Amino acid sequence: MMDNYYSLLGITQNASPQDIKKAFREQAKRLHPDIAGAPTAEKMRKLLTAYEVLSDRERRYEYDRAYGRFIDTYHFDYRTFLRERPDDPGNQAKLVFFSLLHLEEEEALAIWRSQGGLDFPMERYLDREDWMDCTFILAEELEKRQCYYEAFMLLIALIREERRLPYFRHFMGEVEIFLKEIVRLKLKPSVDPEIYVQCIETLLEMGFSPKDEARWMRSMAEVLIHLGELRGAETVFREALKRDPGLPNTMRLRRKLQV
Repeated sequence: MMDNYYSLLGITQNASPQDIKKAFREQAKRLHPDIAGAPTAEKMRKLLTAYEVLSDRERRYEYDRAYGRFIDTYHFDYRTFLRERPDDPGNQAKLVFFSLLHLEEEEALAIWRSQGGLDFPMERYLDREDWMDCTFILAEELEKRQCYYEAFMLLIALIREERRLPYFRHFMGEVEIFLKEIVRLKLKPSVDPEIYVQCIETLLEMGFSPKDEARWMRSMAEVLIHLGELRGAETVFREALKRDPGLPNTMRLRRKLQV
């Protein structure tokens, strides 16, 4: 039987936060690579993932909702059933989600990539709620593996759909924070400058706050200068200052663009 987050920690679904913490500490002592050796490193990683989700009230709620809706309906070897149908994209989309919910992230990512990655329209094959839960978990796993552009694009799709018709509601703040952290710290050094500019243009279409947009436009202007597009950089920088006249860290840009 495949593990879910609760069975991995050896607790029931109604476990208290204290039960979760206690179970994690006991399992971690047994599995930590420094104690048990390198072969347990993967088990320890999965244990940590389970603990991080279940110890966070919002993430636990989302996991319970997704797991209960998608898994409890099936009372046979559903994974084998899906794996035996590699040419059926609908079944493969379900297998991606099933694997993610059971901490089989590498299998999920391999299937997702084999089906086209960002070009795999999982929203066609999963119920809307399943697609949204799957997309968020997939983005988390991609970010952990430093696949920041792919994580960024999945989160953009998720936020667009949430704004069209709310589903995550109280959890959406965490999703947006996740996206902003990728943009602030990780996206720029991981993609070509042209791709980064396109990503910022995408963000500016999303309707974030003027201060957020101003920071992104400041970064975009810096990249445009690097690309030799001084006129475009000046235009973007002036627009950034309109959104936030008190925008910090602008002296270097002002000197270069004489603004």
